[in-house]
Amino acid sequence: MRNFSALLLLASTGISMTASADSPNDYIVDVNRLKHESDPKVYFNGRWDDAPGTWWAGSGLQLVGHNIRSLALELGPHTTTPYTTIALSADYGVFESFNVSEGINTLPVHAPDTDTTIRINVEGWQNNRLNLESLILNSDASLLTYEPSALSFLFIGDSLSAGQYLPMGINEAWPFLVGEHFNAEHTVIAQPGAALKVRRQLGSLLILRSGYYLQDIVSYGNMHGMEFQFFQTEDTGYYYTTDHNYTTPWDFSKDRSNPTHIVIHIGANDASQNVTADDFVFTCIDFIRNLRKLYPMQPIFLFTPWGWPSEDGSINYYYEGRYNDIVQLLGDTHVYLVDTKGWVTWDDIFPDNQHPNVPGHINISNKMIQWLNDWGLAPATPRTSHRGVAR
Repeated sequence: MRNFSALLLLASTGISMTASADSPNDYIVDVNRLKHESDPKVYFNGRWDDAPGTWWAGSGLQLVGHNIRSLALELGPHTTTPYTTIALSADYGVFESFNVSEGINTLPVHAPDTDTTIRINVEGWQNNRLNLESLILNSDASLLTYEPSALSFLFIGDSLSAGQYLPMGINEAWPFLVGEHFNAEHTVIAQPGAALKVRRQLGSLLILRSGYYLQDIVSYGNMHGMEFQFFQTEDTGYYYTTDHNYTTPWDFSKDRSNPTHIVIHIGANDASQNVTADDFVFTCIDFIRNLRKLYPMQPIFLFTPWGWPSEDGSINYYYEGRYNDIVQLLGDTHVYLVDTKGWVTWDDIFPDNQHPNVPGHINISNKMIQWLNDWGLAPATPRTSHRGVAR
């Protein structure tokens, strides 16, 4: 039996807080315009469809509440079965993992009787659909305005950025760690196995943003290259579902915080799919130029490959020297090359798949943090529930 006195409904029509018969003094928060990003009380990050449900590792929500002592998620039928794994943090503390499934899921909230920031995200790059129908709070809780950080990172990549093989998925991956260090908002659009490239040739045709008619490259279960998939709401998981077996163009106006800094690490799967170096260079140039239509002045940091380390100390690199060509040919003074050669060694990877392990991701994040410090970036003001909150 559901006996909760305050119900925060996140439906396709918006959000409202309704009082139960037991608590006539509870109040209603009208956030029907949430989908148009006009209500600041709940901050959605990453990519959400209209269910509303999450796609892409790291997608989630953040809110600030006063006097929150209990929290439950009511999840709908589009939630991954038998469960999806989320990470929960209160007041910018350590994230904890929880498996949640369709129905009501009560979560522990270790928070004082004051203003509390709640952050929730899906951890996985797959099985990551959180169909959130309602948040259930104690009757005397109230929602405050969530003020986003002045810094906001957008990370774009493949398995090397998505947290594949890590116990806590994206929450232990270097992009997430970099974002946390800089007290920044952070969105990760990264898909294991995905190439950047969409082939320009006849066959099964796809219309890209630029208007070209293309044939997609299929790479390790990905039906599309990232030069297409990045601009969609859904990650590759759409292809393997029965209830949402299609893609929809992402409405970038839904991003409440435009990224202030963009990081790209991609190309490993293009090399595996025998995309030529020249073809990759021009594909990456086209991709960055399409990003520029959305983000005209933001710094873009393009990683060189750190390669595939071997036990004997050797490292196999792909597209050597060509990332520098991309930057030079772009002629964009706000695109910066991040040389990651030497960042990752045999000790930093899982021996059976050559992907970074947990210490490896920490190592990568520390090196990127130092690189950004040297570049001139400083962390945003440390965030607590008592700073930057409007009632």
